Amino acid sequence: MPDVLVIYASKMGSTQEIAEAITAHLCVAGLSVDLYPAEDAPDPIGYRAVVLGSAVYLRRWRRPALRYLRRHTTTLRGLPVWLFQSGPCGEHDASEGIPTPRAVRRLIDRTDAFEPVTFGGRLDPARAAGALARWLSSSKELRGDFRDWVAIRGWARGIAGQLGAGEPHLAHEAGPWRP
Repeated sequence: MPDVLVIYASKMGSTQEIAEAITAHLCVAGLSVDLYPAEDAPDPIGYRAVVLGSAVYLRRWRRPALRYLRRHTTTLRGLPVWLFQSGPCGEHDASEGIPTPRAVRRLIDRTDAFEPVTFGGRLDPARAAGALARWLSSSKELRGDFRDWVAIRGWARGIAGQLGAGEPHLAHEAGPWRP
């Protein structure tokens, strides 16, 4: 059984790419990792830790991520669980975060998960799904890729360190991991 289960709920692919980068960094650190979309993720029994991330739209997490947390509350309570959320777009500093949605707050209290870290998102007009996303992507201020890959790698490195894994190789410092 792998050490870490990484789960994501993505709408337009940005959160999935963040989860893939986290997975790659944990693997480079020597951990064995399984990566799944939230709707297909297995029960966390047998894993040493869980990382779960969701895109945030209108201050809400994607339903598959919330369902996973609800469905596995008891098992997750006994594991270290790191959460991340992605979505802020624009020139503002994503590290200031966005408020943790109420539904997520209640599940954090039940699972003892760590507070979610917030990463900037990507708004690509070519991938905009839905009227709201198309409207938002028409704004020059919001359109673009606002993910901070250095911060994402640093966060993954911190998780690896807390799990007793080695330092990731510097070869991955140049840019985001791609399959």
